[in-house]
Amino acid sequence: MARKNSLISKIEVMPIRVYQMIAHPIYHVLPKIGINMRLCRFEPSCSEYAIEAIRKNGLLRGSIQGLHRIVRCNPFSHGGYDPVR
Repeated sequence: MARKNSLISKIEVMPIRVYQMIAHPIYHVLPKIGINMRLCRFEPSCSEYAIEAIRKNGLLRGSIQGLHRIVRCNPFSHGGYDPVR
């Protein structure tokens, strides 16, 4: 059920894009003020994964996949390459 890059799709991912615009600069300032943290355990990042999942599988299923990815992102996870299925 592949979806095209339509206006609806752009509206669906807008909250994630806003998050990226806010969080991205913050994550790059943290090491400069002495807070060292691993930024992303997975490739692609959780927000990019969620966007791709929503575009590929629709808003409901893609959102569930994105939330599942966020839950898996924890200190006990090895991370790595994890494409949207």
